[in-house]
Amino acid sequence: MSNHNYEDAIAAVNYIHKFSAAQPKTAIVAGSGLGDIANIIESPKIIDVHDVPKWPASTAPGHSGKIILGRISGRPVILLQGRVHYYEGYSMQEVVFPVRILGMLGVSEYIATNAAGAINTSFLPGEIIAVKDHINLMGANPLRGPNDSRWNTRFPDMSRAYNPKIYEPLGLKTGVYAAFMGPSFETPAEVRMAGLLGADLAGMSTVPEIITANAMGLRCACLSCVANMAAGIDPDHTLTAQEVFDKMEESSGKLAGLLVKLIDNLNQE
Repeated sequence: MSNHNYEDAIAAVNYIHKFSAAQPKTAIVAGSGLGDIANIIESPKIIDVHDVPKWPASTAPGHSGKIILGRISGRPVILLQGRVHYYEGYSMQEVVFPVRILGMLGVSEYIATNAAGAINTSFLPGEIIAVKDHINLMGANPLRGPNDSRWNTRFPDMSRAYNPKIYEPLGLKTGVYAAFMGPSFETPAEVRMAGLLGADLAGMSTVPEIITANAMGLRCACLSCVANMAAGIDPDHTLTAQEVFDKMEESSGKLAGLLVKLIDNLNQE
């Protein structure tokens, strides 16, 4: 069991507080290759995650490992440039430790972004999809193990894991995200299975974070950038990580614009 406990989180929170007295209202997590969305943050204050007590550092390419405090459309926000993944060898408790810290910093919303493969053939590479639900195929749950009631309820309701009101002004297609453990891309048979289960997208992240954020009482949303068609959709196409990064770089500008609209909508609540 990981020793990333409540007291460790307090130490991390106290360290981050040194950089800004303003309490962030919204947390945003930039997925693979999407770190450039940090350019929309006003008056940024940048923290290296290696300096934050117990913060797990990403070993995945396209995740720079920076925490950025600032504002978007005047709203105090905190942006994580990258995340850690279960496939990197971290425990689930370590994977969601940043979510714990964000919740303890007082954010109300947790907005995830990620790269995904399209199972639904009406989705095309470069599109951004609003995730409306997920299927956890990772074989693990971050709430497994001893429960600390200072963090969350033991049995959180997941029937509304993604808050539809957050997406309202964006006018995006919606879909169900299936999370696999990775790091290998899914096989065509696994993609067909996920499609039969109702999934529109396949990826290797986000779901543990959303489970934890919901358990902590945060409103959640996820904007998923379609990087490619999932394995087997185009049988002659070979999936590569570089393809994902290239498509995410192309999508960063569009995603940044959507995040500004999303934040503007939150400001009107």
